[in-house]
Amino acid sequence: MHAGRIKALLFDLDGVLYVGDEPIPGAGEALERIAAAGLQRAFVTNTTTRPAREVWEKLQRLGFAIEAGEIFTAVSATRAYLREQGWQRVRLLVRDSILPEFEEFTITEKDPEAVVIGDIGAAWDYALLNSVFRNLMDGACFVAMHRNKYWQTEEGLRMDIGAFVAGLEFVSGVKPTIVGKPSAPFFTSVLARLGVAPEEAVMIGDDIESDIGGGNAAGVCGYLVRTGKFREDVLAASAVQPEAVGQSITDLPRWLGVDGAQGGT
Repeated sequence: MHAGRIKALLFDLDGVLYVGDEPIPGAGEALERIAAAGLQRAFVTNTTTRPAREVWEKLQRLGFAIEAGEIFTAVSATRAYLREQGWQRVRLLVRDSILPEFEEFTITEKDPEAVVIGDIGAAWDYALLNSVFRNLMDGACFVAMHRNKYWQTEEGLRMDIGAFVAGLEFVSGVKPTIVGKPSAPFFTSVLARLGVAPEEAVMIGDDIESDIGGGNAAGVCGYLVRTGKFREDVLAASAVQPEAVGQSITDLPRWLGVDGAQGGT
């Protein structure tokens, strides 16, 4: 892959631009250099605890010069997927802050056409899992906004919803449709919005499987950063091969050749 052919960059957010409420040092300046070089940008996130508008507002508070239209979330992709399937009755397991994004649907626990799983934090318990299990056994389709294993917080690693998605799949035998990363259709829809081919884009992330592996499955090469949830042993054990690995997003402009140097390994 020749960096000179790149027209668009797809950025993960949490772990790449910030951890919790702390920006990665130098991340804002790196984005500015990339924008000055005329490269298109998209910010792709599996965050399911807030709508895109609130994601954008957080980025503004942290000092990132990003437009609202550059943000693509698993929440908006899930809404679009439900529309495509023509479902009206859905069981929605998400935070209250996300519910307004799905007001066009009938939200129900009884005989839903689909069960949709996002992040509900500590609300998970055995009774809830058993209730969702029965929905699936009664014929409901299974939709997961993503199936991430964990993410990095200011307090340390925290388990993500992937464990619940995998557990429900195991006991019900119903395979979930994954809407966000690493789903290839998620990446291809972003590329279509940008008007670029897969070989003209790079995915920048801290998750070797969801970010880099998902991008690779859609034909997009990956730039892995050693921030956020990155772990050296996970990289060593993975079959996924990033195009390059940088210490952080601050190495990316050098690798792209937009600041007169060459970086990344």
